[in-house]
Amino acid sequence: MATGLFYHSDCKDHITPDGHPEARDRLAVIFDRLNHPDFAPLTRISASPAPVERLALVHDDSYIQSVIDHIPKKDHYALDGDTYLSPRSLAAALGAVGATCQAIDQVMSGQLDNGFCAVRPPGHHAEPGRAMGFCLFNIIAIGAIYARNRHFRHRVAILDFDVHHGNGTQTVVARTKGLFYGSTHQSPLYPGTGHIHDRGEGVIVNVPLAAGSGSRAFRLSYRQRIFPALRDFNPDFILVSAGFDGHARDPLADLELTTADFSWLGDEIKQIAEEKCQGRMVSCLEGGYNLDILGENVAAYISALMR
Repeated sequence: MATGLFYHSDCKDHITPDGHPEARDRLAVIFDRLNHPDFAPLTRISASPAPVERLALVHDDSYIQSVIDHIPKKDHYALDGDTYLSPRSLAAALGAVGATCQAIDQVMSGQLDNGFCAVRPPGHHAEPGRAMGFCLFNIIAIGAIYARNRHFRHRVAILDFDVHHGNGTQTVVARTKGLFYGSTHQSPLYPGTGHIHDRGEGVIVNVPLAAGSGSRAFRLSYRQRIFPALRDFNPDFILVSAGFDGHARDPLADLELTTADFSWLGDEIKQIAEEKCQGRMVSCLEGGYNLDILGENVAAYISALMR
């Protein structure tokens, strides 16, 4: 498999306050691990930033302008108790969106089989009209609408294995026919959304998991609930919100997953992509906050995509 690693140098320039879990060092540990010779076959692409107008595929014009207006000249500006702007935050977000859209373009053109976007800040909590949970703009949802509009993909699936529910992504899917959202997440946990009976215009499949559920319950959730629904949806493109904060050593949750779970999931999703949509899938980094194990978890997932 030809796998692309997409990034943009501005993503490291979104600066959060000292001690904040969503720190620039997250990307540093990922790239350090991917420098191993095992990942020499990865096609590495420094993407072009997206134009600011592309944010409007998902976000309200008033919200986009508010973010632009509040970019500080120095230090930080708090959008909420968890989410901050720094002088280069808009550039980082546009770099992340640009990397995601370029990955979609290259997978659709056949240049690559699949892609992983090592980008930040994360996005799946961002609602159309507000920031939430470290997230400024909903990168994966923008990618889904971009794939639909630019490449005429009429059944775009989003899978989200971050330990926190992607409330912003679900909002977009709930109002948009032709999209699928499947999420496993710890519950109860921030942001308190992702209920099993949630419905919308698009297809929504939530599997809330109790703290301490571990590998068996996690994998069964996909085998018994999410993967059958995904196959029934018959996607022509798959996007993945790849959050690694479900690992047992992550400080923000207690789902008790292992590195092997991320490798397993990458392999399973890749197989469904090959079965349903000629392997077309793109994954974007979301959570994962233990710097000692984040690089290894991402490497395990990407290794599965490369096989």
